[in-house]
Amino acid sequence: MAARGHVQDPNDRRLRPIYDYLDNGNNKMAIQQADKLLKKHKDLHCAKVLKAIGLQRTGKQDEAYALAQEVAALEPTDDNSLQALTILYREMHRPELVTKLYEAAVKKVPNSEEYHSHLFMAYARVGEYKKMQQAGMALYKIVPKNPYYFWSVMSLIMQSISAQDENLSKTMFLPLAERMVEKMVKEDKIEAEAEVELYYMILERLEKYKEALDVVRGKLGEKLTSELQSRENKCMAMYKKLCRWPECNALSRRLLLKNSDDWQFYITYFDSVFQLIDEAWTPPPEEEHSLEGEVHYSIEQAVKFIEERITEESKSSRPLRGPYLAKLELIRRLRYRGCNDEYKLGDPEELMFQYFKKFGDKPCCFTDLKVFVDLLPSSQYTKFISQLLEVIPLSAAAESEIALPADIKALQQHLCVVQLSRLLGIYHTMDKKQKLTVVRELMLRYRHGLEFGKSCLKTELQFSDYYCLLAVHLLLDLWLEGEETAVWQCLTLLEEGLSHSPSNAQFKLLLIRIYCRLGAFEPVTELYSSLDAKHIQHDTIGYLLTRYAESLGHYAAASQSCNFALRFFHSNQKDTSEYIIQAYKYGAFEKIPEFIAFRNRLNSSLHFAQVRTERMLLDLLLEANISTSLEESIKSMSLSPEEDDIPWKDLRDNRDLTVLFNWDPKDRDISEEHRKLSLEEETMWLRIRSLTLRLVSGLPTLSHTIQPKNSEKTAENGVSSKIDTIRSLLQQLEAAVDSGKKFLEQKIQYPVLGPPPTRMAGFFSNGSCQCQTSLFYLVSDIYELDTNGLEDSAEIQERIGNSFKSLVDRLTDLFNKCKGDLIEVRDGALKTHPNLLENLVFFVETISIALWVSSYCDGVLRPFKSNLQKKKKKKKESSVAMPPVFTHFLDYVTELQTLTSNVIDHIKGLEIILTALKLEELSLKDTLLLQEEKKFTKTVQGKVQSSYHHSVQEIGELLKKRLDTIKKLKI
Repeated sequence: MAARGHVQDPNDRRLRPIYDYLDNGNNKMAIQQADKLLKKHKDLHCAKVLKAIGLQRTGKQDEAYALAQEVAALEPTDDNSLQALTILYREMHRPELVTKLYEAAVKKVPNSEEYHSHLFMAYARVGEYKKMQQAGMALYKIVPKNPYYFWSVMSLIMQSISAQDENLSKTMFLPLAERMVEKMVKEDKIEAEAEVELYYMILERLEKYKEALDVVRGKLGEKLTSELQSRENKCMAMYKKLCRWPECNALSRRLLLKNSDDWQFYITYFDSVFQLIDEAWTPPPEEEHSLEGEVHYSIEQAVKFIEERITEESKSSRPLRGPYLAKLELIRRLRYRGCNDEYKLGDPEELMFQYFKKFGDKPCCFTDLKVFVDLLPSSQYTKFISQLLEVIPLSAAAESEIALPADIKALQQHLCVVQLSRLLGIYHTMDKKQKLTVVRELMLRYRHGLEFGKSCLKTELQFSDYYCLLAVHLLLDLWLEGEETAVWQCLTLLEEGLSHSPSNAQFKLLLIRIYCRLGAFEPVTELYSSLDAKHIQHDTIGYLLTRYAESLGHYAAASQSCNFALRFFHSNQKDTSEYIIQAYKYGAFEKIPEFIAFRNRLNSSLHFAQVRTERMLLDLLLEANISTSLEESIKSMSLSPEEDDIPWKDLRDNRDLTVLFNWDPKDRDISEEHRKLSLEEETMWLRIRSLTLRLVSGLPTLSHTIQPKNSEKTAENGVSSKIDTIRSLLQQLEAAVDSGKKFLEQKIQYPVLGPPPTRMAGFFSNGSCQCQTSLFYLVSDIYELDTNGLEDSAEIQERIGNSFKSLVDRLTDLFNKCKGDLIEVRDGALKTHPNLLENLVFFVETISIALWVSSYCDGVLRPFKSNLQKKKKKKKESSVAMPPVFTHFLDYVTELQTLTSNVIDHIKGLEIILTALKLEELSLKDTLLLQEEKKFTKTVQGKVQSSYHHSVQEIGELLKKRLDTIKKLKI
């Protein structure tokens, strides 16, 4: 346990065994040991708290909390008890209780530096900035140390950041913080760099850029030493804010003279030169150009300066890329301004060729040149590529028809040319036969390149991996053009690549995308797990997993992947608090607003909202069979139809849509428009799912009370407002569905490796949407029947009867859209139908909602029938006319049962077909495949077949549970 090592306490020896048990995870023994100790020493508070920690870790939260509060009420001041209670409250996710603990301790021991600093950190955990400011000053008064004073100043800045009113921030909090720091400056008490950083931060936020610049350039600025060029970077930022372009130019020029490879200063240098040209700036006649020295204010000077940097570079012992790229950047800017012809810097094609000759063997060469390919005329693309190929030392191998690189340098150069060929669109203009030839050549080069990586460790990538990736991209082009076999070859090549380079994340990510496109989720879980995604990656790439898990029928894996993501999001709150505390401790004040912004960004994450919603729907789907268990599940999730906890206005799309390498030309790549449309689509789908969840959570709130209701009672017991909520949500759902349909009318096509489309199109086209909406309208009608009684409700009963018939017809239509072979062999090629799988999943979801609604109907109709039977007995009549709604409901339930049985039989048939399907014969028939490829093709097809089999099994199991429940629905 934390802190026990340095606590000098007479009871430490007695407590040590309990600490050891807790540290080793033996919580039961810790509880027993604590009980033994408490029998002898009843007033040993720490033992009680340690027992509470043991109880908390064994799932007895209520007992643990009661015991902790018992000790907290005594307001302990011994370090052991306070530390143990802090740990316990953290594990309970109740940091606000720690503040009360130390508030009490500080009152009892007012001069304790340790308790005051613990109180400050406790406030930091819960974001009580005002109290942090007060605690910081109280601490400074007891122990006048600079860090404590500046903790208080930083807390004022945090109040300004969190203030809703920006005016209040700039007129009260920040000026007060400024005055506090100025007081320390006047008294010459500034000691550390962090304190100067804080002063700079305040002035910057107050937009006092001139004053901030004076601080950095003055005596205080001398303390800014921890980061390289920290002072210069801050000066540069202020010069830009003040539009002091002469100083900007002179400073960037001076820094480039020191290091001519620093790209950020080239950008600032060019920006400032062109700003000065536009302003027609001229240097003062007799004075110095600027505070920072000589200024360049014409294109001639800029050209000369870059040429000089290249000349200097040629004398350097280490080749520098910056000056050469700066020349291309200058050409691009001059061309953009329409004045390139006037100042000849050289032909971009020749400059790029020379750059390739110098740096072509570096993996960064492609990414460097990628930025400047738009300087080449499209008519010169083929000539440019041929020119590059001519300078690569390739030698013809005896057993090969093509010239191959003799060493790694030549291989890297050739790879760079192949990547540029793809980027310039040369491969896109080829026909099918030419593309297949290029694929064969690339794979030949890939396998040859493996020779150079024989000594590579498993964690290292093979030098020739990009050849394999480029071949797969070409095959994906063919697949999009309708060549069905190409996608199987993609998987084959990627599996082969992964066997040689097990740590290649690009192979894994591409396999995940392609398997999911084919409807096979089973192999994806292992691939994603092997990526070993860390921290923020659960948000940025987690969508690759959570988008497909449930929709492809892998419910257990979906539940697991949602849990995984949610664990990260929930720990974010706690973790960020710890980062903030560390930033205070070590004076990294500028990082604190960044941590707060990071936490807010994650809390507003689109992926977080999606996973949370889908996880709750999934839990209801897997656990809630009838209304009672539905009610329990909803209660355990703290779900309420009135509450919407999704921050719609602040939703942040944190997905990394460029995580997959791409060499496509700009017109085929993911554009900003694609990102915008994808976010719009995801938000619409999330709204539909969220409203569906809230509507389902509203069903138990309408539960029937045995006495027939009248309007007065209804208003009293609040159920009226509940049905109003349901009806309001239903209107919102209709509006969301209409928006979704309008959006889909645009028929947007994302790039094949761009953002995956949502399930919205399938939801509308297969009829699930109409079914689910009708079911919620049925709830409203049943409620009306329940309120009005049976006597005067012939019209409502008829409406309900028609709804039942219509629902069965719609569910039957939905089932018809699930029919067909999931995997079929067509013209010797294999074709999967993932849409059928998605339709089956939607069917299961819709039948589950139908079941919950039917359960509500059953709860309403059962008491009515019971009352009719009592009347029948009293009057001793042989027959009392049964209202038609009972017959309608019984017919509906019977048809529901028959339909579900038919779907289960269909699924059994699918299982038999999938088991009997002999896929390996297909791969063996393809004589073009190499023996190595045949092995991987067999593996790939086996994985897809197994995944589909797993999907239909899970769907079948869930439907059997639903069928068992439907059989119990007899009034």
